[in-house]
Amino acid sequence: MANITRIEAGPRMSKAVVHGDTVYLAGIVADDNTQDVTGQTKQVLAEIDRLLALAGTDKSKLLRANIWITDMAQFGAMNAVWDAWVSPGNTPARATVQAALATPAYKVEIMVVAAK
Repeated sequence: MANITRIEAGPRMSKAVVHGDTVYLAGIVADDNTQDVTGQTKQVLAEIDRLLALAGTDKSKLLRANIWITDMAQFGAMNAVWDAWVSPGNTPARATVQAALATPAYKVEIMVVAAK
């Protein structure tokens, strides 16, 4: 049985969990939720980079991404940041849906799964 490693574990959730050669990230939101969807997406992706590095991997090994956005009118702005960030030739399977997030100030939340 593969070991399980929890990264930045709290009483409710871990920011990342490594099981074998797979890394699962929690849904990541921006720290500064006063920014627009572009600013929030940049923050979220930077945090994903940081957590993947702590887990011993990077965005070139993404397998899946789930994106929640509060307003599909902002889909293009979010995608512009995503497209500049994602590793060319290594794009994950991805779904994007419109949803209400934990607080109205959040504009985007992203959760990814990656290989090591």
